[in-house]
Amino acid sequence: MATVGLTGTDVRLRDTIIRHLDWDPDIDDSAIGVSAKDGVVTLTGFIDSYAGKLAAERAAKSVRGVRAVANELVVRLTVDRTDADIAADAAQALRLAPDLPDNLQAAVRNGHVTLTGRVEWLLQKRHAEAAVRHLRGVRSVLNHIEVSPKTMQRDVRRRIVQALHRSADLDARRVAVTVHDDTVTLTGTVGSWAQRDAAERAAGSAPGIREVQNQIIVEPPEPHELEPPDDIC
Repeated sequence: MATVGLTGTDVRLRDTIIRHLDWDPDIDDSAIGVSAKDGVVTLTGFIDSYAGKLAAERAAKSVRGVRAVANELVVRLTVDRTDADIAADAAQALRLAPDLPDNLQAAVRNGHVTLTGRVEWLLQKRHAEAAVRHLRGVRSVLNHIEVSPKTMQRDVRRRIVQALHRSADLDARRVAVTVHDDTVTLTGTVGSWAQRDAAERAAGSAPGIREVQNQIIVEPPEPHELEPPDDIC
């Protein structure tokens, strides 16, 4: 890849992400390209599963200095499966998940899975997607499950703030929480994508919440080096 116009930080960030992808056993990085500019990372190329595509994005976000990730990876399956086979596996996965209701459905078209139905907790919606995204043959998951809480819990904002402060992965003092009806809005700044995701998980686990609008900005510190030299154990 040409490095014209890239700073030393851009090059180090790109190279660090490449090493992270190569190290992760869940990712076949043989056809993945990585570029970085001012903390914005772009993943291009091909990967053999949807789960691998998500894993590559998580690996990139875990690197210090990353402000945003554009995941342009295309899922190219090594072995094609019929939509009927994928749909059968998805139905079984949803049925076996212990915390999901019986009304959820999965429709499959060309390997793209669409989930529909209704749940009471936002956490259940996320669990449903997690149950099917690792299935062989899945190219993407569209989660159209509706969240319909039975009742709005009292003091839900206080509960969310307490959950943020309990998280070991998050400096909750830098995150503001606003609750309107059954929607939570998170604002503020954090130092990494891991902290941003931790805040969203904590808010989404609260009872009575239908949606989390995560507007937290990732502002990583400016390190002299993105990671220690290779000869340090």
